[in-house]
Amino acid sequence: MGTTPKTMTTNVGGMERMLRVVAGIAILYFTMAGMIPMPWGLIGIVPILTGSLGWCPLYIPFGISTMKNQ
Repeated sequence: MGTTPKTMTTNVGGMERMLRVVAGIAILYFTMAGMIPMPWGLIGIVPILTGSLGWCPLYIPFGISTMKNQ
């Protein structure tokens, strides 16, 4: 369970993954409620995807990993 596909090593830890998914859902909710304009609200998809996959491409250039076992 340490990797998603073979080229993407998991670099997002458990608590952060959960927070990303919750934040993404909240952004999408506020977008659908009309509080955030549609183009900006669709950015909520990004934290949902990175939280679901456990892999953040922005962490790679900086060598960041929030996984406890690494």
